[in-house]
Amino acid sequence: MSLLVIGGHERMEKDYYKLAKSKGYKTKVYTTMSSKVKNSIGSPDAIVILTSTVSHKMTKIVESHAKKMSIPIIRHKNSSKVAFNKCLEDVENCLGNCADCKKCINN
Repeated sequence: MSLLVIGGHERMEKDYYKLAKSKGYKTKVYTTMSSKVKNSIGSPDAIVILTSTVSHKMTKIVESHAKKMSIPIIRHKNSSKVAFNKCLEDVENCLGNCADCKKCINN
């Protein structure tokens, strides 16, 4: 299972990796906009966007890619460990049940 995390705080990147790894996810984390983001999104099983700390441009790039590839997006306003754990729980609940999931955007 793979996961892409967009946003969050740079100082918490290690925590995001550690929490996701404990749940069995291979993870890529992009806390800031870089030229790599557009070309290295790939096809993860889900995308987590931590909205309080991400640019609109980066969000639009990721959302358009997710829409093309039918990848579920989980959003959360906060970027704390507790919020990220909640996102991971939502990802586990959402995968395979996207029609019933209210947090998931799979357009």
